[in-house]
Amino acid sequence: MTLRIAVVGLGKIAHDQHLPAIAASPDFDLVAAASLEGGVDGVPVFRTIDDLLASDIAVDAVAMCQPPQARYDAALTAIRANKHVLLEKPPGATMAECEGLVRMATATGTTLFAAWHSRYAPGVAPARAWLSSRRILSAAIVWKEDVRRWHPGQRWIWEPGGLGVFDPGINALSIATHILPGHIVLRGGTLDVPSNRAAPIAADLTLVDMDGAPISVVFDWRQTGPQTWDISVETADGRLELERGGAALRIAGEDQSLPAEAEYPRLYAHFADLIRAKASDTDRSPLRLVADAFLRARHVPVAPFDD
Repeated sequence: MTLRIAVVGLGKIAHDQHLPAIAASPDFDLVAAASLEGGVDGVPVFRTIDDLLASDIAVDAVAMCQPPQARYDAALTAIRANKHVLLEKPPGATMAECEGLVRMATATGTTLFAAWHSRYAPGVAPARAWLSSRRILSAAIVWKEDVRRWHPGQRWIWEPGGLGVFDPGINALSIATHILPGHIVLRGGTLDVPSNRAAPIAADLTLVDMDGAPISVVFDWRQTGPQTWDISVETADGRLELERGGAALRIAGEDQSLPAEAEYPRLYAHFADLIRAKASDTDRSPLRLVADAFLRARHVPVAPFDD
């Protein structure tokens, strides 16, 4: 039996990824949506989650795709109504919001899924498996892209809670915290914050695992031309290179054969499995590192940036 799902927030990520994945899923039927702007063919669209839940449309699950600053209240409303909830990354604007949602989902017995989509890139699972038994010597993360290309006109992303360059950067951290076998701690770094923005446009961070292996991190939203989404890990048994956001994997110089990219279809398949198992998946470690960066890294004013 398919699960009836609604989408809240009909912005770019919903149209680019969530709606196509739901349409192709054997596990879900899209029955409604809620959004202050935009629409979707074939289903009713309400202005708010409250309006949707007050209707006569039966819903089993809700995918939260709105900006993180608006996610907590809507997700809390859905969980209190005993709906299973998928949270597009990041799962909240603060760690406390995420903790509150986890507690409410536990209390109501509903499924809560913090959906780190980059963990479902084809190279991530084999990278995790290979690294699980290796001694890590060091790692380097380079995540550079053009904000004008990927986030045109999205003003919320520059506001407090929108994360700035950590919106894509948290994808890298979600992979790193998944494939590296040890706990990761942030030591320090710098955040470049345009003088006309509230969130950073670049970050240079120093992390370390529990055995002292250094992890360098460079995020930058000002890169034009080819985009860079790479993670390399030096081990006692050779180098692992995860490139193109996890779409390509090289181990000890050998290219690895990988399945086709299907991040969001795999994500929704996992959500369905969680619901049927009456379980949740709420890892907050990527967001914790971002929060630590805002706490511990030096904030450096840089030139104004207009998109």
